[in-house]
Amino acid sequence: MARRTGRRPGNPDTRESILDAARAAFADKGYDGASIRAIATSAGVDPALVHHYFGTKDKLFLAAMQAPMDPLDVLDAATEGDRDEVGARFVRVFLRIWDGPGGAAGVALLRSAVGTEWTAKLFREFVVSQILRRAVPRLGLDEAEGRLRVSLAASHMAGIALARYVIKVEPLASAPAEAIVAAVGPAVQRYLLEPLPGVFDLAESATPPA
Repeated sequence: MARRTGRRPGNPDTRESILDAARAAFADKGYDGASIRAIATSAGVDPALVHHYFGTKDKLFLAAMQAPMDPLDVLDAATEGDRDEVGARFVRVFLRIWDGPGGAAGVALLRSAVGTEWTAKLFREFVVSQILRRAVPRLGLDEAEGRLRVSLAASHMAGIALARYVIKVEPLASAPAEAIVAAVGPAVQRYLLEPLPGVFDLAESATPPA
């Protein structure tokens, strides 16, 4: 008989207990405030078991979110190459993921995010910790300016995902991916890297929420 290799799946109940504890911790304390040790304590397991099942805190967070992709894959694909084509590459990779096997998980995530405040908190943490924080240095942007630029691009793509995959507005829902890349890529490029006259003056003068 052939010898099995690789990590054993383990107890599914234990895995789900860890994920439930992780979701609660990330929603309550945010990505930075939640610790593997505290999540393990809440789940009633040893921290080593959390690492066994999920590896890193990043991977635990993505599993807890049931994210359709690792944002690092999208950011790496979008930022490697001609800087003038970042917007088009970003949209192309984004659509490839949503049109593929990960699309169903993405739809479920979006529906949850707009459904309850608890899941909205998790989604905000996902955008901030997994996208904004990683994209800004990869694009070589100033921190404050970069976070606004990336959040504008992310909001545009979230709107595309909502209309194309959740609400399924035609003809967007059935449009070829490259047609969307051609239409939306320049807008994303502008958000990320081109001049946005007056935008940052307005942002700096705005009063932050209490």
